[in-house]
Amino acid sequence: MHAPDEDVRLMLAFCAGDAAAFDALFRRWAGPLLRYLERMLGEVGAAEELVQEAFLRVHRARASYKPDARFSSWLYRIGTNLALNELRRPGRRAPHTRVGDGDEDPLPAATQSASDAVVDARREIDALDGALRALPERQRAALWLVAIEGQSYAEVAASLDVSEQAVKALVHRARASLAGLRAADGGEED
Repeated sequence: MHAPDEDVRLMLAFCAGDAAAFDALFRRWAGPLLRYLERMLGEVGAAEELVQEAFLRVHRARASYKPDARFSSWLYRIGTNLALNELRRPGRRAPHTRVGDGDEDPLPAATQSASDAVVDARREIDALDGALRALPERQRAALWLVAIEGQSYAEVAASLDVSEQAVKALVHRARASLAGLRAADGGEED
């Protein structure tokens, strides 16, 4: 996790005209924001576009920026709003799938016995990824920000513009849904 004071300092420096500070914020936060948006949208290309749009909005908002919250909370709120708008957009295309994402066996039978663990792990990852995409957007966002990005409930509440209690409820429902899907698929072991 990045030092919040450093991020705010960089943003304030950018507001004062230091373009290198904006570059530093972009280098620091573009990757984590991209991972988050990829999970929200299920499509790398759309996520990349939204990262650019989010930082464009940060750039445009420099005159009105107020360091009331952590920079990351503000940035993730921008990203979340962009993702939710994208997911609600009429006529949104379904994400492209990679070759081999279907149910077909990706390995020839002769080599499969040596790679069963890899194939099983890949199938489990694909199933989890599908389950995450099936969650309601706000549950998916809250779970990702808490469990993967390591943000506090307060930070996620600021990013999603909800209360901390709402974040706790969203994360709990997301985890319960995922656990229910695993149990239904026989993923839980006795």
